[in-house]
Amino acid sequence: MPVTIDPKTRSWIPVPSDNDFSIQNLPYAVMETTNGASAVCTAIGDQVINLAALHDAGQFNKTAIAAENIFKADALNKFMTAGRKTWTDVRQRLCDLLREGGDPALKDDVNLRNKAIQPIETVKLKLPVKIGDFTDFYSSKHHAMNVGIMFRGKENALMPNWLHLPVGYHGRAGTVFPSGFDIKRPCGQTKADDAQVPSYGPSRLLDFELEMGFFVGKANDHGTRVSTDQTSDHIFGMVLINDWSARDLQKWEYVPLGPFLGKSFATTISPWVVTLDALEPFKTNAQPRDIPVLPYLEEKSAAAYDIELEAHIQSEKLTEPMRLTHTNFKHMYWTIAQQLAHHTVNGTAMRVGDLCGSGTISGPTKDSLGSMLELCWKGTKPMKLPDGTERRFFEDGDTVTLTGWCQGDGYRVGFGKCAAKILPATPT
Repeated sequence: MPVTIDPKTRSWIPVPSDNDFSIQNLPYAVMETTNGASAVCTAIGDQVINLAALHDAGQFNKTAIAAENIFKADALNKFMTAGRKTWTDVRQRLCDLLREGGDPALKDDVNLRNKAIQPIETVKLKLPVKIGDFTDFYSSKHHAMNVGIMFRGKENALMPNWLHLPVGYHGRAGTVFPSGFDIKRPCGQTKADDAQVPSYGPSRLLDFELEMGFFVGKANDHGTRVSTDQTSDHIFGMVLINDWSARDLQKWEYVPLGPFLGKSFATTISPWVVTLDALEPFKTNAQPRDIPVLPYLEEKSAAAYDIELEAHIQSEKLTEPMRLTHTNFKHMYWTIAQQLAHHTVNGTAMRVGDLCGSGTISGPTKDSLGSMLELCWKGTKPMKLPDGTERRFFEDGDTVTLTGWCQGDGYRVGFGKCAAKILPATPT
């Protein structure tokens, strides 16, 4: 069962109402410690809590992980593998240590506070999970319709299978990077419409894709499947994803097997993993089905999430970022429960640490689209920046930042930032 924290609960560490990291959140990340090691941590307001230090001080002695300090790790995988009971115990213990009127063991111990707590701006965060496989879905109807209209016309915008199943493809886990890791512009083959043969060079149509993703926290055996009502025990938490896309490489290569070099060069994720427990109060009904789904994709309760999402651009000439789009995760046609159920229906064995991306998240309005391909309509409607320059796609030196949050009554459950700067292509 989900472990939600009363919306009226407050922490003895001050947290402004618009801060992503309220006590209702308690996300997880992996930090570099002062001695060069790694540790699992959580965030509260503008502070980071080192869970390995709390464990060494005996603060988890009454939990399922009393013996082994699984927080002394360079990834969340061991913590995730420990299972739902451990996730529950740790979340409840952290809440008790951090809430006003809770256990004063951390608040009143100056030495422990000095060991375990430090300002968030002083902390270096790493890739939170050792990722085994990466699957990217294509689950926004608004996005799929827009792209289909651009390339096939309105009558054939959606492929015949799209309303029947969550379409997806396997990406490359080795090029998933944490926020702050700069991205080099990719090179590859492109072919102009009026050219007889392709040419080689840097991508000229570099794009972002505003997505969310979930990490698998419980494996299933080969030949078994995860039903939609079992997914809360199998999904550990969610992150923001910018699944970069080189549109010109992609256009030339994608027939007949789909995305390859146009997608595999880089994917940026936020370092904070927000648990499904924290997101539970923000569940909402999924988008209405155009047609009935097969029984294995049916859901018995609300399975979408009301998560506000934004993307910003900051060129090297701009003094502050400019918002590109404001959308919401609830606009997705296929939910994360349906994605995992479909992924395993053929008996695929999902492993702890596998990452699944939602696909580009676009809403119904022109200012809620999740890619430059849509915002600038295949480059035909350039976007003007505050300094007078224009963008159809991204240029070297541009920094793209994604943010996302759920808004509660006087508190937020947010994801921090998912940001990366675009560097020039490697000279050839």
